[in-house]
Amino acid sequence: MSIFSIHGEQTAPEASRPILEGAKAKYGFLPNLLGGLAEAPAALEAYVTLSDIFDKTSLTPAERQVVILATSAENGCEYCVAAHSTIAAMFKVPDDVIEALRDGRPINDERLEALRKFTETVVRKRGWADENDVQAFLAAGFDRAQVLEIVLGVAFKTLSNYANHLIQTPVDAAFAPRAWTASIR
Repeated sequence: MSIFSIHGEQTAPEASRPILEGAKAKYGFLPNLLGGLAEAPAALEAYVTLSDIFDKTSLTPAERQVVILATSAENGCEYCVAAHSTIAAMFKVPDDVIEALRDGRPINDERLEALRKFTETVVRKRGWADENDVQAFLAAGFDRAQVLEIVLGVAFKTLSNYANHLIQTPVDAAFAPRAWTASIR
């Protein structure tokens, strides 16, 4: 049982309320992750801001979802894997790619596989990817700026992954069909 609450617009701290109202208008419902983060208005603001900034990277929407899912699976975040499996499908990420990311196995698309591997390497090595790791990523057609965009994506998702672990965020009904169980804990 978690000591944290999943806040709504009425129970959240005052500083979180406008962010929650905006999220509800944007998504049509208030995701539990945001309701949990609302306990700390600065954390909620950081998550929403980093999400918006990550959307401005040169990575395609599908590539961003690969980064998000690879990070979330590597960090064992059941909430984020369920949520982003659903979101990735909305961005037309092929189901076999989503399933490979959920299962931690190679993706048949060489470029997306390089992206998955590099993202997992950044998470596992806590940013200490070596020259061979970086060169393999660049050889797949990515550039140096995208190396740092991966770091941004990992930071953005690690914030929510770790918060979800602590909050024990329940998966929303909208994401329940794509529920996922972590093999690490």
